[in-house]
Amino acid sequence: MGRSPQEEGTMIRNRLLIGFVCCLAFGPFTAVWAESADSDFAMDARVTLDAYRAAVEARLDGVLAATRTLAATEEVRSGQWARMREPLAVLASTVEGQAAVWFARPDGSYFTVEKGATGETLRERAYFPALLAGRDVVGALVVSKSTKQRALIVASPVLVDGKVTGAVGVSMDAAKLAASIDQAIRFPADVIFYALDEQGQTALHRAGELIFVFPSDVGSSTLSEAVKTMLASPEGVVNYRYAGSEKTALFQRSERIGWVFVLGRLAPE
Repeated sequence: MGRSPQEEGTMIRNRLLIGFVCCLAFGPFTAVWAESADSDFAMDARVTLDAYRAAVEARLDGVLAATRTLAATEEVRSGQWARMREPLAVLASTVEGQAAVWFARPDGSYFTVEKGATGETLRERAYFPALLAGRDVVGALVVSKSTKQRALIVASPVLVDGKVTGAVGVSMDAAKLAASIDQAIRFPADVIFYALDEQGQTALHRAGELIFVFPSDVGSSTLSEAVKTMLASPEGVVNYRYAGSEKTALFQRSERIGWVFVLGRLAPE
């Protein structure tokens, strides 16, 4: 049977709304490192650190707006994969190659736009109880079951009559997000930038191989102390030695997502 005019109208409105929030989530962000030969690094670094944090927050907030929008649609609230796949595919089409879009049932079983029913479960994921409790998840770090890549999770619960009946989520490729932020802000080659989650694990890093690494486990004692300082303070400056080089970095905690954003420059030889 075909859709009724009312259902067609609802679908069109959903597509337009989802398309709009997708633009917020994955549209271009431009912020250029402002630097001249006689500029003061600390001043430039503080401005760019703000831009770096704001760029990541905006990207994650945009994805969250998309998952919240989808979670409120009739198609998703129906709990029927056949009905919800199309609106989820609208979001997936904007992030192809960068993320997986999924719907999970309360028992942890889940579907992805690419695979449909996966036959796997999210029940053991540390972030899953928050979704079952009706809370959004922003920035949880996992190795994606769908893509096998290091991923950042953004997800929203689906509520029907006040009860959680599922969750809509996006597993964002952490390395690709870090690379896109680097390209947008145009960091100089001698600049180091990364973000740590609340446990001190690297969420984003210019060097992709360091994403999901705990710096305190692989660096010098001075780096371990720097990480402790960064996790304990809202902002500041740290000095440490890593890979044979002295580094000075500014850091700032995001009140929005709880990560610590770090920006610095290699010390001159």
